[in-house]
Amino acid sequence: MSWGTELWDQFDNLEKHTQWGIDVLEKYIKFVKERTEIELSYAKQLRNLSKKYQPKKNSKEEEEYRYTSTRAFLATLNEMNDYAGQHEVISENMTSLITGELTRYVQELKQERKSHFHDGRKAQQHIETCWKQLEASKRRFERDCKEADRAQQYFEKMDADINVTKADVEKARQQAQLRHQMAEDSKAEYSSTLQKFNSEQHDHYYTHIPNIFQKIQEMEERRIVRIGESMKTFAEVDRQVIPIIGKCLDEITKAAESIDHKNDSQLVIEAFKSGFEPPGDVDFEDFTQPMKRTVSESSLSNSRGDGKSEPKFGGKSKGKLWPFIKKNKLMSLLTSPHQPPPPPPASASPSAVPNGPQSPKQQKEPLSHRFNEFMTSKPKIHCFRSLKRGLSLKLGAGPEDFSNLPPEQRRKKLQQKVDELNKDIQKEMDQRDALTKMKDVYIKNPQMGDAASVDHRLAELGQNIEKLRLEVQKFEGWLAEVEGRLPARTEQARRQSGLYEAQNTSAVNSCAQDRESSPDGSYTEEQSQETEMKVPATDFDDEFDDEEPLPTIGTCKALYTFEGQNEGTISVAEGEMLYVIEEDKGDGWTRIRRNEDEEGYVPTSYVEVYLDKNAKDVYKSLQKISE
Repeated sequence: MSWGTELWDQFDNLEKHTQWGIDVLEKYIKFVKERTEIELSYAKQLRNLSKKYQPKKNSKEEEEYRYTSTRAFLATLNEMNDYAGQHEVISENMTSLITGELTRYVQELKQERKSHFHDGRKAQQHIETCWKQLEASKRRFERDCKEADRAQQYFEKMDADINVTKADVEKARQQAQLRHQMAEDSKAEYSSTLQKFNSEQHDHYYTHIPNIFQKIQEMEERRIVRIGESMKTFAEVDRQVIPIIGKCLDEITKAAESIDHKNDSQLVIEAFKSGFEPPGDVDFEDFTQPMKRTVSESSLSNSRGDGKSEPKFGGKSKGKLWPFIKKNKLMSLLTSPHQPPPPPPASASPSAVPNGPQSPKQQKEPLSHRFNEFMTSKPKIHCFRSLKRGLSLKLGAGPEDFSNLPPEQRRKKLQQKVDELNKDIQKEMDQRDALTKMKDVYIKNPQMGDAASVDHRLAELGQNIEKLRLEVQKFEGWLAEVEGRLPARTEQARRQSGLYEAQNTSAVNSCAQDRESSPDGSYTEEQSQETEMKVPATDFDDEFDDEEPLPTIGTCKALYTFEGQNEGTISVAEGEMLYVIEEDKGDGWTRIRRNEDEEGYVPTSYVEVYLDKNAKDVYKSLQKISE
């Protein structure tokens, strides 16, 4: 079965068919390209999906991934990332093995097809030229024969006419002979041309065209085989990644099987266990007897984590179970409109300057005024440290010894801190050892470097290691106290660690302590009862010895001299540079500081303020939290 013998007269149809075959191949190439684009898009979407649900670094989500269920979910996300990678492999392999190869093959195929059909057209043109030559020779022979017949008839006519001269007859005879000779020559030429054409035609239809069509047939068959191989490769590329995809799915299944509900339940206990004992029975208070009501020692509001017995003083108790109460009296004290504001500067305080600013408005009291008012309230003075602790927790900065946490959570945090410090110490020691070895090399080979150049860095590392060790000792001491390995610290140590007021408030007054959950999961302490005892002045002073001053939010330059004569104001001289600690709230006054002991209000119009943006943002955050 050969196209050369079977389709010898279908040159045009073969040309159309081979062009259609190339179009089919190009269509398949386009299909594979779109498939690779789909694979890449799918892989990208899978990676984005996996990235979207990955835990954020240094966020609360990272802590949630200690549970087996969330770890299994994280493993699923990682496997989905690998799963996406396999689809990228599919796209890459299809692009290199199919799309690229077929694109080059199509270009070669087009060139080969063009060459074959060019040869076919050339053969056709040759046979057509031979045919035209044959036709011309035939027509010439026919014409010469007719001319010879007419010349012969003319000669015979002249020869039969007695009136024609002998010379005219001879001329007619010679003309007839010439025409006969020309006819014979045309006949010979026609015969030769005919033989040549028949030979060319035989070669054309039995040799040249079959060979050309055979090459075209082979070319078409190679195209068919090539597209079949490409389809096999298309399937094989998918089949090659199936084992890896299967492993990804197996890992997801393995991660799902590793989920341990019992372990997760235990982790919840470890995460939220406070270490406190449940409250005991509430004593019956007999109101029929003329006696003072007292708070039961077994009441949870008076229970302490260390189990020590504490002295009780006379007073009233609300007797509520604080783990189930969510009411922060201390924060509401700051924003309560019933709290009288501190005495503002009088309206005539700016030295009777015309158009001077008015006194700060009563309705817009700055946070510092409420702190001052709160500090001057003797019955609630021992709750201020709890207030400071609550504000610091809202700002994300708790006490250094984690005293704001329950005992069990505090132990875990302290242990974690000790481990982190030990790691830092190890890093510093590794650096010191490396520098020591470098120094030894410099000593042995001075041309490599100066040994004295590393002494400064070695001294710094030694100081850092010593500081870290002191930190470790400090936190280990707190950890030992929590775990009960060391006796309770002295009162002075409690003051230094910020625990004095938190653990001795109930000994100074008889107010019941309410503990409530803060937004970050910790708790704060507050006093729920006013004391009936007089607080010594030493306790009041000691309470605020370690309070930090308000941060500066910028600087200012005094434009005029101002004599601060009223309470809350401060005197400034023209051209003096001071620190701004509270900007104008719309009342015409700005709070400034000269040094640690001198601060107060001045008219805003008397100073030119230069605010620091970062410090201002922190201050506004503190204001919003307090509100």
